[in-house]
Amino acid sequence: MKYIILVPDGMAGEPLKELNDRTCMEVAVTPNMDMIALKGIVGTSNNVPRGMTPASDVANLSILGYDPKKYYCGRGPLEAANLGVEIGESDVAFRFNVITEAEDRMLDYSAGHISTEEVKVLVRDLEDKMGSDKYTFYPGTSYRNLLLFHCASPGDAEDLSLVKCYPPHDILDQSISKHLPKSQELVEITNRSKEVLEGHDINKVRIDLGQNPANSIWLWGQGRKPDIPLFKDAYGITGGIISAVDLLKGMGRVLGLEVADVVGATGYYDTNYEGKAEAALEILERNDMVFVHVEAPDEAGHNGDVKEKIKAIENFDSRITARIIEALSHKEEPHRILILPDHPTPVKKRTHTAEPVPFAMAGKGIEPDDVTVFNERAARAGSVKIDEGWKLMRKLLET
Repeated sequence: MKYIILVPDGMAGEPLKELNDRTCMEVAVTPNMDMIALKGIVGTSNNVPRGMTPASDVANLSILGYDPKKYYCGRGPLEAANLGVEIGESDVAFRFNVITEAEDRMLDYSAGHISTEEVKVLVRDLEDKMGSDKYTFYPGTSYRNLLLFHCASPGDAEDLSLVKCYPPHDILDQSISKHLPKSQELVEITNRSKEVLEGHDINKVRIDLGQNPANSIWLWGQGRKPDIPLFKDAYGITGGIISAVDLLKGMGRVLGLEVADVVGATGYYDTNYEGKAEAALEILERNDMVFVHVEAPDEAGHNGDVKEKIKAIENFDSRITARIIEALSHKEEPHRILILPDHPTPVKKRTHTAEPVPFAMAGKGIEPDDVTVFNERAARAGSVKIDEGWKLMRKLLET
Protein backbone atom coordinates (compact mmCIF):
# COMPACT_ATOMS: atom_id res chain seq x y z
CA MET A 1 0.00 0.00 0.00
CA LYS A 2 1.16 3.51 -0.84
CA TYR A 3 0.07 6.54 1.22
CA ILE A 4 -0.07 10.12 -0.04
CA ILE A 5 -0.62 13.06 2.33
CA LEU A 6 -1.32 16.44 0.69
CA VAL A 7 -1.09 19.55 2.87
CA PRO A 8 -2.10 22.97 1.45
CA ASP A 9 -0.89 24.99 4.44
CA GLY A 10 -3.48 27.29 6.02
CA MET A 11 -6.06 26.53 3.32
CA ALA A 12 -9.04 26.55 5.71
CA GLY A 13 -10.61 29.82 6.75
CA GLU A 14 -13.82 31.62 7.65
CA PRO A 15 -16.79 32.94 5.65
CA LEU A 16 -16.27 36.36 4.06
CA LYS A 17 -18.89 38.96 3.25
CA GLU A 18 -17.26 39.74 -0.07
CA LEU A 19 -17.64 36.04 -0.98
CA ASN A 20 -21.33 35.99 -0.02
CA ASP A 21 -20.53 34.38 3.33
CA ARG A 22 -18.48 31.62 1.75
CA THR A 23 -14.89 30.68 2.51
CA CYS A 24 -12.03 30.70 0.04
CA MET A 25 -12.22 26.90 -0.05
CA GLU A 26 -15.91 27.05 -0.94
CA VAL A 27 -15.34 29.54 -3.75
CA ALA A 28 -12.23 27.89 -5.21
CA VAL A 29 -12.75 25.51 -8.12
CA THR A 30 -11.25 22.23 -6.89
CA PRO A 31 -12.57 19.24 -8.86
CA ASN A 32 -9.73 16.96 -7.81
CA MET A 33 -10.07 17.56 -4.08
CA ASP A 34 -13.83 17.15 -4.54
CA MET A 35 -13.18 13.82 -6.26
CA ILE A 36 -11.29 12.59 -3.20
CA ALA A 37 -14.24 13.68 -1.05
CA LEU A 38 -16.75 12.00 -3.37
CA LYS A 39 -14.88 8.68 -3.43
CA GLY A 40 -13.91 8.64 0.24
CA ILE A 41 -14.71 10.00 3.67
CA VAL A 42 -14.75 13.61 4.84
CA GLY A 43 -14.46 14.93 8.37
CA THR A 44 -12.56 17.25 10.68
CA SER A 45 -9.27 16.87 12.50
CA ASN A 46 -8.18 18.86 15.55
CA ASN A 47 -4.47 19.25 14.89
CA VAL A 48 -3.78 21.76 17.67
CA PRO A 49 -4.22 20.44 21.23
CA ARG A 50 -6.01 22.70 23.68
CA GLY A 51 -3.64 25.24 25.19
CA MET A 52 -1.03 24.99 22.43
CA THR A 53 -0.27 27.70 19.86
CA PRO A 54 -1.77 26.97 16.40
CA ALA A 55 1.64 27.01 14.74
CA SER A 56 2.76 25.00 11.73
CA ASP A 57 5.21 22.94 13.79
CA VAL A 58 2.47 21.83 16.19
CA ALA A 59 -0.11 21.14 13.47
CA ASN A 60 2.17 19.31 11.04
CA LEU A 61 3.62 17.19 13.83
CA SER A 62 0.02 16.09 14.42
CA ILE A 63 -0.53 15.29 10.76
CA LEU A 64 2.60 13.14 10.74
CA GLY A 65 1.19 11.13 13.62
CA TYR A 66 3.04 12.54 16.64
CA ASP A 67 1.27 13.88 19.72
CA PRO A 68 2.47 17.52 20.07
CA LYS A 69 1.81 17.43 23.80
CA LYS A 70 4.51 14.76 24.04
CA TYR A 71 6.94 15.58 21.24
CA TYR A 72 6.75 19.32 20.60
CA CYS A 73 10.25 20.85 20.66
CA GLY A 74 9.77 24.29 19.10
CA ARG A 75 10.30 25.53 15.58
CA GLY A 76 13.96 26.52 15.88
CA PRO A 77 15.38 23.01 16.47
CA LEU A 78 13.51 21.62 13.45
CA GLU A 79 14.82 24.37 11.19
CA ALA A 80 18.30 23.75 12.62
CA ALA A 81 18.00 20.09 11.60
CA ASN A 82 17.37 21.06 8.00
CA LEU A 83 20.36 23.43 8.01
CA GLY A 84 22.60 20.71 9.44
CA VAL A 85 23.22 22.69 12.63
CA GLU A 86 24.01 20.51 15.64
CA ILE A 87 22.25 21.46 18.89
CA GLY A 88 24.10 20.76 22.15
CA GLU A 89 22.53 20.01 25.53
CA SER A 90 23.07 23.64 26.61
CA ASP A 91 21.94 25.20 23.33
CA VAL A 92 18.68 26.92 22.35
CA ALA A 93 17.75 27.32 18.69
CA PHE A 94 15.71 30.41 17.75
CA ARG A 95 13.99 30.97 14.45
CA PHE A 96 14.40 34.57 13.41
CA ASN A 97 12.65 36.47 10.67
CA VAL A 98 14.15 39.45 8.95
CA ILE A 99 11.31 41.95 9.18
CA THR A 100 10.33 45.46 8.19
CA GLU A 101 9.76 47.74 11.17
CA ALA A 102 8.34 51.24 10.78
CA GLU A 103 7.66 53.65 13.65
CA ASP A 104 7.53 50.87 16.26
CA ARG A 105 5.15 48.84 14.08
CA MET A 106 5.46 45.33 12.61
CA LEU A 107 4.95 46.41 9.02
CA ASP A 108 6.04 43.19 7.27
CA TYR A 109 6.95 39.84 8.88
CA SER A 110 8.93 38.76 5.79
CA ALA A 111 10.61 41.98 4.55
CA GLY A 112 8.73 41.66 1.27
CA HIS A 113 9.50 37.95 1.00
CA ILE A 114 13.13 38.86 0.58
CA SER A 115 15.22 36.53 -1.58
CA THR A 116 17.46 33.85 -0.12
CA GLU A 117 20.44 35.36 -1.92
CA GLU A 118 19.91 38.74 -0.25
CA VAL A 119 19.38 37.13 3.15
CA LYS A 120 22.64 35.20 2.94
CA VAL A 121 24.52 38.49 2.68
CA LEU A 122 22.57 40.12 5.50
CA VAL A 123 22.95 37.17 7.88
CA ARG A 124 26.64 36.84 7.06
CA ASP A 125 27.09 40.47 8.10
CA LEU A 126 25.04 39.93 11.26
CA GLU A 127 27.37 37.07 12.15
CA ASP A 128 30.48 39.09 11.34
CA LYS A 129 29.40 42.07 13.44
CA MET A 130 27.38 40.41 16.21
CA GLY A 131 28.34 36.74 16.39
CA SER A 132 30.17 35.60 19.53
CA ASP A 133 30.93 32.58 21.66
CA LYS A 134 27.39 32.96 23.05
CA TYR A 135 25.39 32.84 19.80
CA THR A 136 25.73 32.14 16.09
CA PHE A 137 23.66 33.36 13.13
CA TYR A 138 22.79 30.97 10.28
CA PRO A 139 21.04 31.90 7.01
CA GLY A 140 18.04 29.85 6.01
CA THR A 141 15.52 30.35 3.21
CA SER A 142 14.14 33.80 2.40
CA TYR A 143 13.04 35.55 5.60
CA ARG A 144 13.33 32.37 7.71
CA ASN A 145 16.68 32.09 9.53
CA LEU A 146 18.34 30.68 12.65
CA LEU A 147 20.12 31.94 15.76
CA LEU A 148 21.78 29.32 17.98
CA PHE A 149 22.35 30.31 21.60
CA HIS A 150 25.12 28.59 23.54
CA CYS A 151 24.09 28.77 27.19
CA ALA A 152 26.31 28.15 30.21
CA SER A 153 24.31 25.12 31.36
CA PRO A 154 21.29 22.98 30.45
CA GLY A 155 19.39 24.81 33.20
CA ASP A 156 20.07 28.18 31.62
CA ALA A 157 19.02 26.75 28.26
CA GLU A 158 15.75 25.54 29.76
CA ASP A 159 15.05 29.00 31.20
CA LEU A 160 15.76 30.71 27.86
CA SER A 161 13.57 28.24 25.99
CA LEU A 162 10.61 29.26 28.17
CA VAL A 163 10.78 33.01 27.43
CA LYS A 164 7.58 34.10 25.66
CA CYS A 165 8.24 35.22 22.10
CA TYR A 166 5.50 36.30 19.71
CA PRO A 167 5.36 35.00 16.13
CA PRO A 168 5.80 38.09 13.93
CA HIS A 169 2.85 37.22 11.69
CA ASP A 170 0.63 37.39 14.79
CA ILE A 171 1.44 41.04 15.49
CA LEU A 172 1.18 42.63 12.04
CA ASP A 173 0.52 46.38 12.28
CA GLN A 174 0.96 46.18 16.05
CA SER A 175 3.53 47.72 18.38
CA ILE A 176 7.01 46.22 18.32
CA SER A 177 7.97 47.47 21.78
CA LYS A 178 4.87 46.00 23.42
CA HIS A 179 5.67 42.53 22.08
CA LEU A 180 9.40 42.29 22.72
CA PRO A 181 10.44 39.25 24.80
CA LYS A 182 11.00 39.81 28.52
CA SER A 183 14.69 39.05 28.20
CA GLN A 184 17.19 41.89 28.21
CA GLU A 185 19.66 39.87 26.17
CA LEU A 186 17.13 39.06 23.44
CA VAL A 187 16.01 42.70 23.30
CA GLU A 188 19.64 43.84 23.01
CA ILE A 189 20.24 41.43 20.11
CA THR A 190 17.12 42.71 18.36
CA ASN A 191 18.18 46.34 18.82
CA ARG A 192 21.75 45.68 17.70
CA SER A 193 20.47 43.97 14.56
CA LYS A 194 18.83 47.24 13.53
CA GLU A 195 22.19 49.00 13.67
CA VAL A 196 23.65 46.43 11.27
CA LEU A 197 20.69 46.23 8.90
CA GLU A 198 19.12 49.68 8.60
CA GLY A 199 21.87 51.25 6.50
CA HIS A 200 22.91 48.08 4.70
CA ASP A 201 23.56 48.37 0.95
CA ILE A 202 21.02 45.65 0.21
CA ASN A 203 18.33 47.60 2.02
CA LYS A 204 19.29 50.81 0.24
CA VAL A 205 18.72 49.02 -3.06
CA ARG A 206 15.43 47.52 -1.85
CA ILE A 207 14.15 50.95 -0.81
CA ASP A 208 15.18 52.41 -4.19
CA LEU A 209 13.19 49.63 -5.88
CA GLY A 210 10.14 50.32 -3.73
CA GLN A 211 10.58 47.10 -1.73
CA ASN A 212 10.32 46.65 2.03
CA PRO A 213 13.75 46.70 3.69
CA ALA A 214 14.93 43.97 6.08
CA ASN A 215 15.75 46.50 8.80
CA SER A 216 15.49 44.30 11.90
CA ILE A 217 15.36 40.70 13.07
CA TRP A 218 12.61 39.10 15.15
CA LEU A 219 13.43 36.19 17.48
CA TRP A 220 10.81 33.51 18.17
CA GLY A 221 10.00 29.80 17.91
CA GLN A 222 12.83 28.73 20.19
CA GLY A 223 13.47 25.24 21.49
CA ARG A 224 16.03 22.67 22.54
CA LYS A 225 17.38 19.47 21.02
CA PRO A 226 14.45 17.29 19.87
CA ASP A 227 13.83 13.76 21.13
CA ILE A 228 11.36 12.22 18.69
CA PRO A 229 11.21 8.59 17.45
CA LEU A 230 11.84 7.93 13.77
CA PHE A 231 8.75 7.60 11.58
CA LYS A 232 9.75 4.09 10.50
CA ASP A 233 10.09 2.99 14.12
CA ALA A 234 6.76 4.58 15.07
CA TYR A 235 4.70 3.32 12.13
CA GLY A 236 6.67 0.58 10.42
CA ILE A 237 6.80 2.21 7.01
CA THR A 238 9.23 4.45 5.15
CA GLY A 239 8.37 7.90 3.86
CA GLY A 240 9.48 11.18 2.35
CA ILE A 241 8.56 14.85 2.53
CA ILE A 242 8.26 17.62 -0.06
CA SER A 243 8.34 21.23 1.15
CA ALA A 244 10.08 24.51 0.47
CA VAL A 245 10.04 25.42 4.17
CA ASP A 246 13.00 24.67 6.43
CA LEU A 247 10.64 23.85 9.29
CA LEU A 248 8.95 21.01 7.42
CA LYS A 249 12.15 19.76 5.83
CA GLY A 250 13.83 19.79 9.23
CA MET A 251 10.90 17.89 10.73
CA GLY A 252 11.35 15.32 7.99
CA ARG A 253 15.05 14.93 8.75
CA VAL A 254 14.41 14.54 12.49
CA LEU A 255 11.85 11.81 11.71
CA GLY A 256 14.18 10.02 9.31
CA LEU A 257 12.10 10.77 6.21
CA GLU A 258 13.61 11.26 2.78
CA VAL A 259 13.70 15.01 2.13
CA ALA A 260 13.54 16.34 -1.43
CA ASP A 261 15.04 19.62 -2.59
CA VAL A 262 12.85 20.83 -5.46
CA VAL A 263 14.28 23.44 -7.81
CA GLY A 264 12.03 26.51 -7.83
CA ALA A 265 10.22 25.61 -4.59
CA THR A 266 9.99 29.01 -2.89
CA GLY A 267 7.46 28.75 -0.07
CA TYR A 268 5.45 31.52 -1.75
CA TYR A 269 2.86 32.04 -4.49
CA ASP A 270 5.38 31.34 -7.26
CA THR A 271 6.48 27.94 -5.98
CA ASN A 272 7.15 25.08 -8.40
CA TYR A 273 3.92 23.11 -8.05
CA GLU A 274 4.69 20.72 -10.91
CA GLY A 275 8.18 20.07 -9.57
CA LYS A 276 6.75 19.17 -6.18
CA ALA A 277 4.25 16.76 -7.72
CA GLU A 278 6.96 15.00 -9.74
CA ALA A 279 9.27 14.82 -6.73
CA ALA A 280 6.46 13.27 -4.70
CA LEU A 281 5.90 10.58 -7.29
CA GLU A 282 9.63 9.84 -7.38
CA ILE A 283 9.81 9.51 -3.60
CA LEU A 284 6.78 7.23 -3.68
CA GLU A 285 8.66 4.83 -5.95
CA ARG A 286 11.22 4.27 -3.16
CA ASN A 287 9.01 4.65 -0.09
CA ASP A 288 5.61 3.75 1.33
CA MET A 289 4.46 7.30 2.12
CA VAL A 290 4.95 10.82 0.80
CA PHE A 291 3.95 14.08 2.50
CA VAL A 292 3.53 17.07 0.15
CA HIS A 293 3.39 20.54 1.69
CA VAL A 294 2.70 23.86 -0.05
CA GLU A 295 2.94 27.14 1.85
CA ALA A 296 1.18 29.45 -0.64
CA PRO A 297 -2.38 29.43 0.82
CA ASP A 298 -0.98 30.23 4.26
CA GLU A 299 1.07 33.15 2.92
CA ALA A 300 -2.00 34.55 1.20
CA GLY A 301 -3.92 34.26 4.46
CA HIS A 302 -1.20 36.14 6.35
CA ASN A 303 -1.21 38.81 3.65
CA GLY A 304 -4.98 39.17 3.89
CA ASP A 305 -5.27 38.51 0.15
CA VAL A 306 -8.54 36.78 -0.78
CA LYS A 307 -7.78 36.59 -4.49
CA GLU A 308 -4.34 35.05 -4.00
CA LYS A 309 -5.62 32.55 -1.46
CA ILE A 310 -8.30 31.29 -3.83
CA LYS A 311 -5.72 31.12 -6.61
CA ALA A 312 -3.27 29.19 -4.38
CA ILE A 313 -5.98 26.66 -3.47
CA GLU A 314 -6.86 26.19 -7.14
CA ASN A 315 -3.19 25.84 -8.06
CA PHE A 316 -2.76 23.14 -5.45
CA ASP A 317 -5.77 21.30 -6.85
CA SER A 318 -4.92 21.56 -10.55
CA ARG A 319 -1.12 21.38 -10.44
CA ILE A 320 -0.44 18.92 -7.62
CA THR A 321 -3.56 16.97 -6.68
CA ALA A 322 -4.59 16.36 -10.30
CA ARG A 323 -1.10 15.18 -11.31
CA ILE A 324 -0.83 12.76 -8.41
CA ILE A 325 -4.33 11.34 -8.94
CA GLU A 326 -3.60 10.87 -12.64
CA ALA A 327 -0.32 9.08 -11.97
CA LEU A 328 -1.84 6.80 -9.34
CA SER A 329 -4.59 5.80 -11.77
CA HIS A 330 -1.99 4.08 -13.93
CA LYS A 331 -0.43 2.05 -11.10
CA GLU A 332 -1.61 -1.35 -9.95
CA GLU A 333 -0.38 -1.05 -6.37
CA PRO A 334 -3.20 -0.01 -3.99
CA HIS A 335 -3.03 3.40 -2.38
CA ARG A 336 -4.73 5.81 -0.02
CA ILE A 337 -4.69 9.58 -0.30
CA LEU A 338 -5.32 12.09 2.51
CA ILE A 339 -5.70 15.82 2.00
CA LEU A 340 -6.00 18.47 4.71
CA PRO A 341 -4.58 21.83 5.77
CA ASP A 342 -2.53 21.90 8.96
CA HIS A 343 -4.52 24.78 10.51
CA PRO A 344 -6.83 27.56 9.29
CA THR A 345 -5.36 30.93 8.29
CA PRO A 346 -8.39 33.22 7.82
CA VAL A 347 -7.63 36.19 5.57
CA LYS A 348 -9.41 38.69 7.84
CA LYS A 349 -7.48 37.58 10.92
CA ARG A 350 -4.20 37.20 8.99
CA THR A 351 -2.92 34.61 11.45
CA HIS A 352 -3.38 30.96 12.37
CA THR A 353 -6.37 29.78 14.38
CA ALA A 354 -6.82 26.56 16.34
CA GLU A 355 -10.15 25.30 14.95
CA PRO A 356 -10.35 21.75 13.57
CA VAL A 357 -9.57 21.52 9.85
CA PRO A 358 -11.39 19.63 7.10
CA PHE A 359 -9.88 16.43 5.75
CA ALA A 360 -10.77 14.01 2.96
CA MET A 361 -9.43 10.47 2.65
CA ALA A 362 -9.97 7.98 -0.15
CA GLY A 363 -8.47 4.81 -1.56
CA LYS A 364 -8.21 1.09 -0.98
CA GLY A 365 -10.57 -0.19 1.70
CA ILE A 366 -12.24 3.17 2.45
CA GLU A 367 -16.02 3.15 2.05
CA PRO A 368 -17.39 6.50 0.79
CA ASP A 369 -19.72 8.53 2.97
CA ASP A 370 -22.41 10.95 1.79
CA VAL A 371 -20.19 14.05 1.40
CA THR A 372 -19.41 14.95 -2.22
CA VAL A 373 -17.34 18.16 -1.96
CA PHE A 374 -14.34 19.27 0.06
CA ASN A 375 -14.61 22.40 2.18
CA GLU A 376 -15.03 23.47 5.81
CA ARG A 377 -18.85 23.38 5.84
CA ALA A 378 -19.04 19.97 4.19
CA ALA A 379 -16.42 18.56 6.55
CA ARG A 380 -18.34 19.63 9.63
CA ALA A 381 -21.26 17.57 8.30
CA GLY A 382 -18.96 14.66 7.48
CA SER A 383 -18.79 11.22 9.00
CA VAL A 384 -15.61 11.46 11.10
CA LYS A 385 -14.40 13.77 13.87
CA ILE A 386 -10.79 13.30 14.97
CA ASP A 387 -10.45 15.01 18.35
CA GLU A 388 -6.69 14.37 18.57
CA GLY A 389 -5.24 15.10 15.15
CA TRP A 390 -2.18 12.88 15.57
CA LYS A 391 -4.51 9.85 15.55
CA LEU A 392 -5.57 10.57 11.97
CA MET A 393 -2.36 8.87 10.81
CA ARG A 394 -3.55 5.68 12.47
CA LYS A 395 -6.80 5.90 10.55
CA LEU A 396 -4.94 6.39 7.29
CA LEU A 397 -2.76 3.35 7.93
CA GLU A 398 -5.30 1.03 9.52
CA THR A 399 -6.13 -2.17 7.60
